Amino acid sequence: MGWRHLLFANWPVDPAIVAERLPDSLSVETYDGRAWLSVVPYLNVDVRPRGLPAAVGVDLPELNLRTYVSRDGEPGVYFFSLDAEGVLGVVGARLFHRLPYYYADIEIAGTDRGIAFASERRHPGAAPTEFVGTYEPVGDAFAPEPDSLAAFLTDHYRYYTTARDGTLCYADIDHEPWTLRAATAEIERNSLFEANGFDAPAGTPVCYYSRGVDIASSRNRQWK
Repeated sequence: MGWRHLLFANWPVDPAIVAERLPDSLSVETYDGRAWLSVVPYLNVDVRPRGLPAAVGVDLPELNLRTYVSRDGEPGVYFFSLDAEGVLGVVGARLFHRLPYYYADIEIAGTDRGIAFASERRHPGAAPTEFVGTYEPVGDAFAPEPDSLAAFLTDHYRYYTTARDGTLCYADIDHEPWTLRAATAEIERNSLFEANGFDAPAGTPVCYYSRGVDIASSRNRQWK
């Protein structure tokens, strides 16, 4: 698949707040002593099983709330929720990747103010949540320097999740290095934090934009 027109909107928080919401098998990763919660809206393009041609792929907008974790020194991303269009994709991701996907109505479009993104969760039995905002890049493109905040918030190549019995699982992500730009974001509504048991963080988020990368994901594996 490809990831396109990504916003990384990142809020620093007390690590203890994040640790309370993580499986016991994972540790919070921090930068300068702070944990981070990130809201990431974007467009998936050419989503398809490995080996099939791009012609069979579909485009699906997505929105996730994530943080940064490690297990035995192996860093990765942990998703609290992922909202996406496409019922079959949501069901498949839940079954085969054990990710907390939820079906949502999502619209993404380019406007004279940047990328407009609106999501409203429609998943039966799930906590209602919505996100409405517009974002755009500013300044020059750059590659994040190793050990920088931008690298910490974007440069991860593994995600962790858990099976129904609590077993830790993971998958590895392969993609080219990120090219980023600073971004501005006007967020009109965002209830992702409350839907996942957090108070909304105070302050203005640190925002980055990327035009995107092409990615491939491994199968989901059990941690041993």
